[in-house]
Amino acid sequence: FGGFASKYIKGRFFMDVHPPLAKLLLTLAGWLAGFDGNFDFKDIGKDYVEPGVPYVAMRLLPALMGVMTIPTIFLTLKATGCRTMTAAMGAGLIIFENGLLTQSRLILLDSPLVIFNAFTALAWTCFTNQHEQGPEKAFDVSWWFWLVATGLGLGATVSVKWVGLFTIAWVGSLTLVQLWVLLGDTTTVTPRRLLKHFLARLFCLVIIPLTFYLGLFAIHFVCLVNPGDGDGFMSSEFQATLNSKAMQDVPADVVLGSRVSIRHHNTHGGYLHSHNHMYPTGSKQQQITLYPHKDENNVWLMENQTQPEGLDGPIKGSKAWDTGEPIPVRDKTVLRLLHTVTDRRLHSHDVRPPVSEADWQNEASAYGYEGFEGDANDYFRVEIVKSLSDGTVAKDRVRTIETKFRLIHIMTGCALFSHKVKLPDWGFEQQEVTCAKQGTLPNSIWYVEQNEHPLLGADAEKVNYKNPGFLGKFWELQKVMWTTNAGLVESHAWDSRPPSWPVLRRGINFWGKDRRQIYLIGNPIIWWSSTAAVGIYIVFKVLSVLRWQRGFKDYENINFKRFDYEIGTSVLGWAFHYFPFFLMQRQLFLHHYFPALYFAIIALCQVYDFATNRIAAFGLRDRPAIGRSGIAIFLAISIVTFTLYAPLSYGNRWTQSACNKAKILNTWDFDCSVFPKEMSQYSVSAPSAANAAQTAAPVAPGPSDQGSQDLNVTPQPAEEPFVSRSEKVEYRDQDGNILNEEQVKALEGKVSFETRYETRTRVIDADGKEVKDGPAEAEGVAPPHPDIERLPETDPGLPEDDGRESPATASPEDDVGKEKSVENADDGRPRPASEPSEATG
Repeated sequence: FGGFASKYIKGRFFMDVHPPLAKLLLTLAGWLAGFDGNFDFKDIGKDYVEPGVPYVAMRLLPALMGVMTIPTIFLTLKATGCRTMTAAMGAGLIIFENGLLTQSRLILLDSPLVIFNAFTALAWTCFTNQHEQGPEKAFDVSWWFWLVATGLGLGATVSVKWVGLFTIAWVGSLTLVQLWVLLGDTTTVTPRRLLKHFLARLFCLVIIPLTFYLGLFAIHFVCLVNPGDGDGFMSSEFQATLNSKAMQDVPADVVLGSRVSIRHHNTHGGYLHSHNHMYPTGSKQQQITLYPHKDENNVWLMENQTQPEGLDGPIKGSKAWDTGEPIPVRDKTVLRLLHTVTDRRLHSHDVRPPVSEADWQNEASAYGYEGFEGDANDYFRVEIVKSLSDGTVAKDRVRTIETKFRLIHIMTGCALFSHKVKLPDWGFEQQEVTCAKQGTLPNSIWYVEQNEHPLLGADAEKVNYKNPGFLGKFWELQKVMWTTNAGLVESHAWDSRPPSWPVLRRGINFWGKDRRQIYLIGNPIIWWSSTAAVGIYIVFKVLSVLRWQRGFKDYENINFKRFDYEIGTSVLGWAFHYFPFFLMQRQLFLHHYFPALYFAIIALCQVYDFATNRIAAFGLRDRPAIGRSGIAIFLAISIVTFTLYAPLSYGNRWTQSACNKAKILNTWDFDCSVFPKEMSQYSVSAPSAANAAQTAAPVAPGPSDQGSQDLNVTPQPAEEPFVSRSEKVEYRDQDGNILNEEQVKALEGKVSFETRYETRTRVIDADGKEVKDGPAEAEGVAPPHPDIERLPETDPGLPEDDGRESPATASPEDDVGKEKSVENADDGRPRPASEPSEATG
């Protein structure tokens, strides 16, 4: 998440599935510490020291928030009526909870989420105490203070992650209970006073959180004013509000002879594009793609199916429509699209595309050469989609931006189509364009964005994108966030499902290097005890309802009633933060349980406090020493357990035997083979901190990656110790040949270098002699943190959808570089992909 700080400081727009508060706070911490945004945080394990990244300050923020959770739960338990020793036990359980500790030590969002969630629970508990003091205490300063604090806490929680919506639901349900009780109090609560209670809660618990949330996105938009890797997710109207993305007003009417750029309406993948490179299979004609950046290769000239008539017959050439009266392009007009750079026309035929080889997909290509009149497979009919076009005129003839239309191939009946499928390297990873016979309507809709014609002068009617304004941008971003979040359905190496969370069946591997490992796992004593406390209350509630139905007067006992309400409030918070995840099909991970765990720990402390201090039937109320001894014993067990798993939380040294003993459940998949057999092996095998921080310089990639490490596996140790480690930089060409310094200098600025890391290990035997061809140590890192891997992968076999959550993204520099690298092996002359005499299919 440090990468988001870089983008905020640089002002580059990005799209993330989480609201911006925690990321803004991380950015503020880094900026105050001198971070300039030049470090991208892309790879786990990259060196922070040499680039001068203030990672300590950035990690300090979530760490402090984790520390703040400790006094917050203490105060919350005191506010619920627990004894000081019980509140101290709750604080101790937070201190020695391994999972919360691990998240707080890293630049992640869960620590801010938990503290804001905890603050909201504290504020609401204090407000409830004020409310229960009676009508005479309502609307005084402390009453308003805690109600406003609750609203601010709700706004902050939902502004970190949408999990805050569950917190809002929890507070909202308890608010309805309060209002329902007030409604039944006809003695002291008049209708006017009841309305005042309702409006106060509406303002503080709805208006304040909503305003807070909107304000954070206002700051978000103010910071991100430049185009970035996230603007491809957004509509053209949204993108036009970014620096350098805005365009000048353009002529409204599209006429024959107009030089236009045509944009795909649905996937936001970009512009209809072609370049002087051929498909490697199929017809081997010129490629048609969707390209996300403005470029001269996006320009097409709209030609009629026949040339205009002059005094001496048809006027030849692409400029034939530059004189005379402009002829508008209307609905049902049949035309041809000439690619102005390569002099080839948009073309389709009954040939399968190279990537999407479905029967209902035809290849879209560019075909012809300068002076070639084309053939029937160049003809496309304009079909205006009136329901999406803006204005009466735009429904009759094509107008820039306002008219949405389909391009129907005359010979085959297919519609020009694009979807969220990217072409391989030979297509420069641009988005695929085909001609689909049964494609979804949204993916076959296009519109004209740029429009030029010599006959459309300065006095011609002009149009531009409508500025969506703050609320329009806000609402669009919320929809994109929701769609992208819901699209994270692919399996992940460390995902888990909600039934496994309360019993701690599985954790998450965060990092591994130098025979150390950071693995997110909770303190099993705390997790299982808190889950048992929730279970105790559920059993209690079921039995109490059954007894109430049978006429028992249990609720006349004040302790019985307080047990039900106070612990029920905490268990309700646990339920609201746990059960909604059962409805989600997206990727889920253990850290999603942390807010629910917080409420479960509160419930555990409350159950213990009632059993030892309030309920006389157990005989412990008059023996406080027993209750305190129980707290001491329970905390001692928790501390021992915390210490047992601390090497996984801190990435400390550990041994295989200690690791195997700590693996209580077979489903805990941290890899004990990572660690050495003896602690003494660390003294000879672990590199210094400085060496561990060094990063290899770029190495040109070879034809295969057999020698490079797999970054998506847990590190595996070598059975034999290694005694030294050295690093060196090599530059290689595409064939794997080593380049000398002169060759590298000659290539600088002409080619791009890519980094590849390789680990080679000298294995020695017991006598200290090097063993040739010994087992190599595969030293790597865990997969990226689950919240970083947010974008769904593209799968050509998936059913078509609106495609908005995964647009084609590429930097224009990369694309130009790739195209030029191919052009170096080509004479670059425009020529047809097939001869005029050949059948084009």
